[in-house]
Amino acid sequence: MKNMDILSIGDITTDAFIQINKNASVTEDAQNRKKLCVNFGDKIEYEDVTVVKGVGNSPNVAVLASRLGLDSALFTYLGDDSNGKEILKHLSYENVNTDYVIVEQNKKTNYHYVLRHGAERTILIKHYSYNYKFIEPDIAPKWIYLSSMSENSLKLHEEISDYLARNPEIKLAFQPGTFQILWGIEKIRNIYERTHIFFCNKEEAQQILQTNETDIVKLLSMIRNSGVKTAVITDGPNGAYAQDDSHIYKVPMYPDPAPPIDRTGAGDAFSGTVTAMLAKGMILKEALLRGPVNSMSVVQHIGAQKGLLSTKELEKYLSEAPKEYIIKII
Repeated sequence: MKNMDILSIGDITTDAFIQINKNASVTEDAQNRKKLCVNFGDKIEYEDVTVVKGVGNSPNVAVLASRLGLDSALFTYLGDDSNGKEILKHLSYENVNTDYVIVEQNKKTNYHYVLRHGAERTILIKHYSYNYKFIEPDIAPKWIYLSSMSENSLKLHEEISDYLARNPEIKLAFQPGTFQILWGIEKIRNIYERTHIFFCNKEEAQQILQTNETDIVKLLSMIRNSGVKTAVITDGPNGAYAQDDSHIYKVPMYPDPAPPIDRTGAGDAFSGTVTAMLAKGMILKEALLRGPVNSMSVVQHIGAQKGLLSTKELEKYLSEAPKEYIIKII
């Protein structure tokens, strides 16, 4: 690889999507959140299983960037088991550079189970512990995309921060995963202060900031106060909001051509597309307009990668967008 547009950093897994029988019991709590209810001792019927290899927040973005024509590489850890070997084949098939995929001997590769009920899902996750150590790439990437990693990766974040400090020309996109969210801002403040563009959903923003604030505009400002240059917060069917030094943007959802099949990876498709378009030199407003298009496509398929679009496909959908699909400055 002579160039590296994006180096994605984060954990990787295989997802086994288990379609639960539609007659399974579903209830709602006081906050109208749906819950899948299972009695101990029951035998729960399922309809089918779909296994999807080589996924995760950052791997999804690595594949997305490759499909959009960028030179894409992935830094992640695998075990030396059969699942790890299959993942390496998948990444190579997707033209993702695997030079920075570290295979640890006598370790298992992450494997998750996704319980699907209609378009909704609950994920049973297992993050194995690896001997995380940042390996500086031979070619400095133009962008680093950092997302979900396991609980014992804090030192790795410090090493990434040091690398970014020595390479100020590299831009950082940060989409915190479970443990990065739990750490809050202070534990990885150097990452926040170095972030060019930040992505999370509304509930994650509240958790990171330890606030009950519900106003998206206020949440954007609070995230930016951590040092983030551009903050983006998604809000489900209400679309997404972004704030930089100049404007606050409201981004609508791209209309679904059919009811969603599976929502896994929709957020990665949005944030990854925005980042990829920025890496291509597009202005923020135009990049934001393309993010929901890839999200729309992804939720029409099972798994986070099958529906990822090429540049030609993405631009075709954009050219066919309804007239009300516009970004507003608020």
